[in-house]
Amino acid sequence: MTTHTSPVQALVVVDVQKAFTGGDCALPDAARLVDRTAGLIARARSAGALVVHVQNDGDPGAPDEPGTPGWELHHPVGSGPAEVVVRKTHDDAFQDTALGDLLTSAGVKSLAVCGLMSEMCVQATARTAVALAYRVVLPHDAHATYDIPAEPGISPVVRAAAVSRVAAWPLSRDADVTARAADVTFTAPPHSGP
Repeated sequence: MTTHTSPVQALVVVDVQKAFTGGDCALPDAARLVDRTAGLIARARSAGALVVHVQNDGDPGAPDEPGTPGWELHHPVGSGPAEVVVRKTHDDAFQDTALGDLLTSAGVKSLAVCGLMSEMCVQATARTAVALAYRVVLPHDAHATYDIPAEPGISPVVRAAAVSRVAAWPLSRDADVTARAADVTFTAPPHSGP
C-alpha cells in the first residue's frame, strides 16, 4: 500500500446514496464511509479539483430506485462547474455515461475513487480508469461494502472489511492503493470545469 501520493485532479464518489448510508440497508461501516468521503469531497473542493458524484439508478423496487428517498445522494452537491452528478445503470461508472467526456474536457489525468460497493462499482470504475490510462488513487478507508453471507459447502460469512481488501488487491498493481483517505491530496485540473 502507498502511504503518500502526489495530488490528483478529480474525485469520483461512487454511489454514496442514502439507502446505503442509513436505515435498514445501511452498510456495516456506513459512518466511517460517510466521514471519509466527506473529508475527501471537502479537500477536493478546496483545491479546485473536479468532483463527480456518481448516482446509481437501481431497478424498480430496489433501495436505490430513482425518485425514492434511498436514491438520493448522501452528500450535498456543490454548485459550480467543478462539481457534477453522473447517473449510471451499470457497475462501471464509465459505461454508457458522460464520465469519460467530463474528465477529458477538464483535462484530468489523475483521479481518486471512493464510495461503494468495494467489489462491484468501486472496483469496476477504478479498473476502467486504469485501463483508460488515468493515474488512479484508491483510498482503502473510503470504500466499503456488505458482509458476504455464509454459503454451506463454500465458506462462512466473509466480513465486509475482508471483501473490501480483496476488491482492492488486484488494483494495487496498477493503482495507488492508500491506507488512509487523509493521505489523498488534490489539485485543480488544467481546465476550470467540464
